[in-house]
Order: sequence, then structure tokens, then C-alpha cells
Amino acid sequence: QVQLVESGGGLVQPGGTLNLSCTFSGSNFRSYDLGWYRQVPGDERSMVAKILHDGMYRYETSVEGRFFVSRDNARRTVTLQMNNLQPEDTAAYYCWARHRIGGVENWGRGTPVTVSS
Repeated sequence: QVQLVESGGGLVQPGGTLNLSCTFSGSNFRSYDLGWYRQVPGDERSMVAKILHDGMYRYETSVEGRFFVSRDNARRTVTLQMNNLQPEDTAAYYCWARHRIGGVENWGRGTPVTVSS
């Protein structure tokens, strides 16, 4: 069974930087596609960034060039570096994992990010 635990959220001023980290517990980490989603109250959860089992990246358009996702297969972590944060990036951020052949989607509990002066 996969468990995901996020850390690193908080309050930051516009233009600032935050790094989110997610620790994966379970088997076969290298076979999982990993990523980050975000959600604001009243909206659906939406994809921010993914890094697949083969190292390919996918980003939501509004974060391209500002956010960078990476994985450490030895430490079983996935990290989201968020630069030049803007108020519209304020949301709860969720770690996501799914086996490369599909199936159950796994979620962390979320970590809040607030961008405000």
C-alpha cells in the first residue's frame, strides 16, 4: 500500500520561492508516475506537474518556467521547486502517485501554500 506525506508548504510573499517535498512509502517506487496537484476551495483538483517513471515531465501551462519537479529514486521522494510565486498559486498542494500501468491513484493529505504580501 502506498502512502504519501508532503512537507514544505507555508506563507510566502509574491515573487518568493518554496520547495515542496513528498516522501513515498510502499513498494516499487521506480515504477510509479509521480506529481503534484493543487486545489482551491470550490474548484476541482488540477495537475501542476508530473514526472513519469521514465523521467518525462509534464507541466500545467501557467507554471512552466517557474516550477520544477524532480524525483530521487534512492530517497523515494518527489520535490516541487516553486519560483516566482504569485497570489494565484495559493492553494492546497497534493502529492500524487500512480503505477505506470495505471490503476489506483494515491494521494497525500495536502500542504497549504499561501502567496500574499
